[in-house]
Amino acid sequence: MRTVEDIGFAVPDILIPQQGTDFKKWAVIACDQYTSEPEYWEKCEKEVGDAPSTLNLVLPEVYLGTENETDKLDSIAKTARNYLDEGILQSLGTGFILTDRATDLHPSRKGLMAAIDLEGYSFEPGNKNICRATEGTVLSRIPPRVRIRANSPLELPHIMILIDDPQDLTIGKAFDMAKAEGLKPLYDTDLMLGSGHISGTFIPDGSTVAESIVTGLKTLKANNADGLLFLVGDGNHSLASAKAHWENIRESLSEEEKLNHPARYALAEIVNIHDKGLDFEPIHRVVFNISGKEFISKAKEYFKDNGIELNGSDDGKQTFVVVTEGAEDVKVSLSVPPHTLAVGSVQMMIDSLGLECDYIHGEDSVRKLASEGNTGILVPAISKDTFFATVEKEGVFPRKTFSMGEAFEKRFYLEAKKIE
Repeated sequence: MRTVEDIGFAVPDILIPQQGTDFKKWAVIACDQYTSEPEYWEKCEKEVGDAPSTLNLVLPEVYLGTENETDKLDSIAKTARNYLDEGILQSLGTGFILTDRATDLHPSRKGLMAAIDLEGYSFEPGNKNICRATEGTVLSRIPPRVRIRANSPLELPHIMILIDDPQDLTIGKAFDMAKAEGLKPLYDTDLMLGSGHISGTFIPDGSTVAESIVTGLKTLKANNADGLLFLVGDGNHSLASAKAHWENIRESLSEEEKLNHPARYALAEIVNIHDKGLDFEPIHRVVFNISGKEFISKAKEYFKDNGIELNGSDDGKQTFVVVTEGAEDVKVSLSVPPHTLAVGSVQMMIDSLGLECDYIHGEDSVRKLASEGNTGILVPAISKDTFFATVEKEGVFPRKTFSMGEAFEKRFYLEAKKIE
């Protein structure tokens, strides 16, 4: 691994499965997807069977708080060490991977596998670090992931980091250079359960392409007077967990060990926010143990001083939609909202009343859960064009505000990095 301290970044030593591994069974979707749909993960287990898979190295959040949680936590570290000892995971040497993801919605979304310096990252609101969270952090989601890191020699990232590169000086330029040099993908595979296709091309450290990537990032950093370079698009809780684990072990290290310890750097995929294959989708809410009628009644009371109106005009107003079983959707408009974003206003109500909710990607999933007797809340998307400027000015968004793409477009675990 080679560190580039002035941009909070490192060129990592990446591990991928040995030749002959079935990559379609190896790669699985981010653990925080389909959290209210255990049937998805049951299909995933059937697809994998006994094959080597990242499914055996992560804890899907659908299992949090269940009897399966302890068993899965115990087996993850053992499996990780077995995969290393048996040569199932092998090092590529120091370098980057250029990724290209295709789905039914987008033919291409380009990314760069690299490592983020956790000393330069913070999820505290209002911080001015080089790498910042974009949303509020749900602290209860961190401990299970820290327990995994504390016992496992590996990390597998579903973290996606955004850069604001309108001229595509970094990732797009690297792809063009790699193509001109005739570099071929080291993996090129379909992904399970209809999630599209991904290819990855290794870029060795010291090559002209690698140096171009570093130069591009340095240029972006130099052009931002605020000092911001990286924003966490997906996987904020994974990055926060990596930070917590690093802080747990940092104090026991010498100053020299702190500089290059592998746990200090978190593997992530960097994506240009202006990539045409990247859509920002809202993260909706589903509220449990309350009927739609009762929720709307509580909303009328909670937002009584915020100009609440049902199914009225939304001109200049903040709106969200309540979905209930056996009833028409109800549009809620607020003329004097308590938060600048609709999702923030909704979350304030949910938190204030202590309602049980889950954060759901995709309108279809919300409507499915609403049809089972729950109450769904559909919130509008935010604009990616003003995304960086908004974070610089306002700080983090409310937790679980946005999602980059639909659930099936999320990053799959595929590459790994040692953290001990």
